[in-house]
Amino acid sequence: MGGELNAFTTKEKICFHASVLDVHFHKASDLLVDISFHSTFPEKELEKEKKVILEEISMYLDSADDAIQDDFESLIFPNHPMGKNLLGTTETIHSFSSQHFFDFIERNVATNRIVFSSVGTMDADMAMEIVRKKLEAIPKKETRLHRNAVFNLKPTRSTVEKPIQQAHFMMGNLAPSIHHRDKYSLMLLNNILGGPASNSLLYLALREKYGYVYSLESNYNAFTDIGIVQIYFATEKRQIQKCLSVIEKEMCKVDKLMTKKGKLEAYKEQIKGQLAMSEENNQAYALMMARSLLDLGLVEDIETIFKEVECTTAEKLIDLRQQYFNPSNMTSLAFVPN
Repeated sequence: MGGELNAFTTKEKICFHASVLDVHFHKASDLLVDISFHSTFPEKELEKEKKVILEEISMYLDSADDAIQDDFESLIFPNHPMGKNLLGTTETIHSFSSQHFFDFIERNVATNRIVFSSVGTMDADMAMEIVRKKLEAIPKKETRLHRNAVFNLKPTRSTVEKPIQQAHFMMGNLAPSIHHRDKYSLMLLNNILGGPASNSLLYLALREKYGYVYSLESNYNAFTDIGIVQIYFATEKRQIQKCLSVIEKEMCKVDKLMTKKGKLEAYKEQIKGQLAMSEENNQAYALMMARSLLDLGLVEDIETIFKEVECTTAEKLIDLRQQYFNPSNMTSLAFVPN
């Protein structure tokens, strides 16, 4: 068929996805349905896949910028499922048998929690009919799962020595969930501070002005019942405190910058452009629709999101900055060369 067939796991979801020509839609949807509902997990294949996952774990442990993400989440979500490493551990990987997967499917896979999403040139009604015929034989099953809430985070500071050349640093805080009314305002604030554009405040200061870092990013990830904001950078060990001083200064600068005429409007236009461009990618758009349906029960159209962004005030951004991007109450983790 050509194209691509792949899968990934996040903290809350499992996704199987395919990108193919329309002429292969039948076969691709057959494969996705078969994987989702009729996997057999033969022990021989399972043993081979265990070796692959163990190699993946080793690869991540060798990559400090990946490893710090997982270790940081265990700090900010202590003793909670959200703090567990998605890849597992060497011990858990070795312990798995086929029955573990069948039990997991029995507990978690239900028809009320599965979405089939498709984007392309094929007529939507035709695609729907094809998929409906493949899914109508699947027995209906509903589950309602509950996860213990995350709250009362006490900021912690941790430093770990590793056999690396650069120091890697991550700091963050708990933040609003995907259902919170402030999520789009916080998304805008994160974009201003350290989003993907090269004119973000932290990028301009840490990389362009002082040359302290090469790699820098800021993220806001909203889950169904909690969210997290993070700032990550890599630098020389001796420059960590310099970077932190610059970050604190730039965060405070937001409070004054938002009151300058035209600044907030320019940042709003920038993020609107980024959101519009993201919808040009069919695969990303299909995944966005699926997530939105699962989490919110609807697909938020881009004009609605634009309106939420437009309604964000300078006062709101200042309040969110002081609440979530205040260095004094953020958890931090540093990997430093030993």
